Amino acid sequence: MIIIVTLITIFNTMTSLDKLTATDGTPPKPHPQPNDRRISSKNLLGPEGRVIIEHDGQHYLLRQTHAGKLILTK
Repeated sequence: MIIIVTLITIFNTMTSLDKLTATDGTPPKPHPQPNDRRISSKNLLGPEGRVIIEHDGQHYLLRQTHAGKLILTK
């Protein structure tokens, strides 16, 4: 009985640690939440396919590549 309780405790601890860091030591990727605000990339980028984002006094360029990927540069 004690062995089973110990194994369950170890399993629960390992499972909670897996949620904190990935196997390579990097933090887990954020997961979208159902109530997160969503905006279409076409609406955000406009017909030009690019937009300047100001964040903490810094300017970033978000643009769409010819392959349809998004790139954010400072």
